[in-house]
Amino acid sequence: MNLIDLRHELCRLAEQIEWSQLADRFGALYAENGRPGVPIRLMAGLHYLKHAFGLSDEAVVKSWRENPYWQYFCGEDYFQHELPIDPSQMTRFRSRLGTSGCEALLKLTIAAGVASEAVAPSSFRQVTVDTTVQEKAIAFPTDARLYHKGRVWLVRLARQSGIELRQSYRRKGKEALFMQQRYAAARQMRRSRREMKRLKVYLGRVYRDLQRKLPAQSEAVRERFGIPMMRVKRLLAQQRNDQDKLYSLHAPEVECIGKGKARQPYEFGVKASIAVTHRRGLIVGARAFPGNPYDGHILSAQLEQTNILLEDVGRTPKQVVVDLGFRGVDADNPGVEIIHRGRFKSMTDQQRRWLKRRQAIEPAIGHLKADHRMNRCWLAGSLGDALHAVLCAAGYNLRWLLRAVVRGRIG
Repeated sequence: MNLIDLRHELCRLAEQIEWSQLADRFGALYAENGRPGVPIRLMAGLHYLKHAFGLSDEAVVKSWRENPYWQYFCGEDYFQHELPIDPSQMTRFRSRLGTSGCEALLKLTIAAGVASEAVAPSSFRQVTVDTTVQEKAIAFPTDARLYHKGRVWLVRLARQSGIELRQSYRRKGKEALFMQQRYAAARQMRRSRREMKRLKVYLGRVYRDLQRKLPAQSEAVRERFGIPMMRVKRLLAQQRNDQDKLYSLHAPEVECIGKGKARQPYEFGVKASIAVTHRRGLIVGARAFPGNPYDGHILSAQLEQTNILLEDVGRTPKQVVVDLGFRGVDADNPGVEIIHRGRFKSMTDQQRRWLKRRQAIEPAIGHLKADHRMNRCWLAGSLGDALHAVLCAAGYNLRWLLRAVVRGRIG
């Protein structure tokens, strides 16, 4: 390409990444028959660029056509004027990769940092681990809105399936939701609860009407209503203080997690764990943990992933610096020294110096959310949560490597 300066950071970084490893790893995902497959380097490069610069699938594909440096990074020799792929192909590629495939993308960024000497292998002996909440792309869940959406969902399916309901409550349901929100905003809570109860009654009537009419329908129609009816039944039965509540009809895996923040007492998504090198801040592990487990119970699983990602480096973490939420897990991780503030009096001077730097992981989590799309997961299901956490970490590492190129740490 004569259009670009080969001294640009993306061009220099592209030479440090072992793209052939991806071809060997993901080649089995391609079939011999059918139309020619899209190059693996192109698909992997688009995912790197997407999360490195915080773009959507559609935006990264459109920007690729306009940016010659992005095209060079993805393996093109000549400037292309057409879109490389349809954005929907990125979704299918992610589903084929799975969690292990996305971890291979993250592993490649770690290997590039070691090969370019931007990070020393000895840096991987001390890591810092912390947890955060990866929020799901859902509206703030309220009972009134969930009742309304459940009724709309069932009514729409009934209309598409040719089932005639006794009453759809289309107009009355919308009016009740509007009034409930107005009463709640005016702090007229008794009236607000009355309208919310009305919304629940409307949903229950539609649900029971379908229960009576579905047995007479075909097998295909009953199968179409299987998941919606099951989730609406769960929504109608749940109470305020239940543990396993439904917070979203289209994303039932969402959990309510409280992290003690004054500005945001509760977040709705999945707990994610991040592991970074203690000195350089390169991410060496990222996992999503459904079920909102206790922080200490996920440390072993996080270190297992970190050891897998660092197997080519030949180093494993020996000291792990954590906060007080990880207390009581020393016996679960033999051979690893757990350092936290709870044992400050018995620490050596070196351990105390390590502990003082534990807070350095907080800016890394902040950048993951602000710059690399971890603040909101748009991928479907629990698998989407797992893929998104790892891909956000890969995008963070790519930007970390680009900054190392600019600073001259990578030749």
